[in-house]
Amino acid sequence: MSTIAVAVQQDPPASEDAALPHDLLRFATAGSVDDGKSTLVGRLLHDTKSVLADQLAAVERASRDRGLDAADLALLTDGLRAEREQGITIDVAYRYLSTERRSFVLADTPGHVEYTRNMVTGASTAELALILVDARHGIVEQTRRHLAVTGLLGVRHVAVAVNKMDLVGWDEQVHRRISEEFSSLAAGFGIDDVVAIPVSALHGDNVVDRSAQTPWYAGPTLLEHLEAVPVGGDPTAEPLRLPVQVVIRPRTPEHPDYRGYAGRLAAGVVRIGDRVVVQPGGRTTTVVGIDLPAVGGGVRSVPEAVAPQSVTLRLADDVDVSRGDLISTADAPAGVVRELTGAIAVLSESPVRARARVLVRVGTRVVRGLVEEILDELDLDRLGHHPAGDSLALNAIGRVRIRLAEPVPVDDYRRARHTGGFLLVDEADGATLAAGMAEVRG
Repeated sequence: MSTIAVAVQQDPPASEDAALPHDLLRFATAGSVDDGKSTLVGRLLHDTKSVLADQLAAVERASRDRGLDAADLALLTDGLRAEREQGITIDVAYRYLSTERRSFVLADTPGHVEYTRNMVTGASTAELALILVDARHGIVEQTRRHLAVTGLLGVRHVAVAVNKMDLVGWDEQVHRRISEEFSSLAAGFGIDDVVAIPVSALHGDNVVDRSAQTPWYAGPTLLEHLEAVPVGGDPTAEPLRLPVQVVIRPRTPEHPDYRGYAGRLAAGVVRIGDRVVVQPGGRTTTVVGIDLPAVGGGVRSVPEAVAPQSVTLRLADDVDVSRGDLISTADAPAGVVRELTGAIAVLSESPVRARARVLVRVGTRVVRGLVEEILDELDLDRLGHHPAGDSLALNAIGRVRIRLAEPVPVDDYRRARHTGGFLLVDEADGATLAAGMAEVRG
């Protein structure tokens, strides 16, 4: 069993998203040891007034106990006792802040090599990765590692905070050199949207407020960039994907023939009259009703719904639909595979072994599988692939091929993160072994 402590704050369940403002940015932070990541996140929380008075008072007391003259803002984020004692971040903690323009869910991830799995977890739902670089040291091995994971997970936007610029005399050439090298490395991992911002997290320069120390810098502050980066995509441009969670048949006198298929829209828009296909079976039909929960109980019918709303669909034909099926746009369905290939990140202390029997979870569908082959492993030190042995250990990232006991609908992860991810689960105890990113041709 993992010895990693539970994060002090947990990500809100999917059902709570409806209570959050529509313009919501999920982003993840990463940095090497002593890059000042905790201080930067603490500064961001403090300067946006996202800290409760009693939290700030506790930090001030702890800082005085350490003999510091000012509050150590890093303590706002290093919430675990072990983190406070060691002065490092060892687990993912979720922080929440809001401005007049946008709300944010921040996944504060660790930078140590042995906690690669935690970064994978934190960045898996992020639309932006905020990576810190110490201006004195420039790009280091962990920076390349963080970029590799960011690219693997398909995070679209990256901001690099060149921190501790005050310790290099606010030298423009230092910032320019780091920015150019970082952008070149990012491009090698398929990341082309990179913004570099010179900051001093300790003093707050260019974090929330613009600094007088950088007259040569015309770009945004960190907060300005976070408020302006594009969020989400155009739902109408994506094909419909509804993983079915439950089939609803109330069998009441008021609704003797009601049959609905409920779930959370993973992508796209659904409208009454749309032609859809139920996968993996392949039967096509038409949407004749869309029901949403009504305030005060019951349901209300609507003409259309958009991801990520939770909906219940009614279909024209009495087709065979059950939990784990995927309702897709008829003319742009997901792939249906009996063999699943993709990269996995091992999250468990139990290794993933070739020829091992596992449970494979794709969306709401769980099937039995056999790890036929470990194709290769990503060398996070040299950032290349090399032949793998017959197992992948904790924190390893490698490509596998899995034979499935029954067909599964899945998208290519690079094109559709929400329906292209999968989990490998231990048959014996139900523990999650690895998170995967499917490769589907076509």
